[in-house]
Amino acid sequence: MKAFMIERYGDKDGGRLTETPAPQLGADDVLVRVRAASVNPLDFKIRDGGFKAVLPYRLPLVLGNDLAGVVAEVGPDVTRFAVGDEVYARPDKARIGTFAELIAVHQNDLAPKPAGLTMVEAASLPLVALTSWQALVERAQVQPGQKVLIHGGSGGVGTVALQLARQLGAHVATTVSAAKADLVRELGADVVVDYRTQDFEEVLDGYDVVLDTLGGETLEKSLGVLKPGGKVISIAGPPDADFARELGANPVLRQAMNALSWKTRRHAKRQGVTYSFLFMKADGDQLRELTRLIDAGGIRPVVDRVFPFNQTREAMEYTEKGRAKAGKVVVAME
Repeated sequence: MKAFMIERYGDKDGGRLTETPAPQLGADDVLVRVRAASVNPLDFKIRDGGFKAVLPYRLPLVLGNDLAGVVAEVGPDVTRFAVGDEVYARPDKARIGTFAELIAVHQNDLAPKPAGLTMVEAASLPLVALTSWQALVERAQVQPGQKVLIHGGSGGVGTVALQLARQLGAHVATTVSAAKADLVRELGADVVVDYRTQDFEEVLDGYDVVLDTLGGETLEKSLGVLKPGGKVISIAGPPDADFARELGANPVLRQAMNALSWKTRRHAKRQGVTYSFLFMKADGDQLRELTRLIDAGGIRPVVDRVFPFNQTREAMEYTEKGRAKAGKVVVAME
């Protein structure tokens, strides 16, 4: 089969399409013929070796972290899917590789593709939708009437998180450029802050939850817009010990990660709020919950541009350089 692979970490120009053996199925695995896969910042971090201490992939490595496709074969213990089913997924972190014609995915990480979406649209959602769900529903437990700030509302995570927060009944604010204001209002934002002309920490106050997609100074300033007991959940800030424990990291690595986030956690504690780092996980059951919202019209995909499979490297470059206007960039296999 054809796949887009890297042979060493840190080589931004080294990824290439190549022939590689088709994956072998375990008893609970589903072999999916990939129709489309989207590009995520996680792909760049993995390519550059950003997670090699905690996610020791074997090189050469097929990149790609979410997909939509058709079931081509099932393992003997698979009960949830049959050949010909249309599915979508974010594979487990240890079994990535969706920039390929075929991938083996555990049945518990798959969900039926939303009926009203194309393969390209469906492929744009799993990673960002699960990130949004795990941040807002699972961790923050957002309730109707609460105030939620979502940074980068026009990005991949932001466009879905805005819609999910609206479905949860929250009052939603977001930070974008003025050119994206109409889009994010349409997606569910009640308050739009133009980050180029306004300081969000001076405009917003008394928020229950912040979903931080940017890290750095934005994360630090976000602590100040929360009310006492509020929560900042970050996908871009420093990792913490809980993340290390989830990965099964050794005590030394857990201590190192705890040190990385110590300053932020101390600042949060002084403000009477909490900070946590989120590295989303594969979960087919959560995807099924999201599918119900998607099929009901509560969440819609936002796709910026579609590249053919033989231009996967160009798709990654386009995304990494920030050329996407809103939403996700998708690679279509055919």
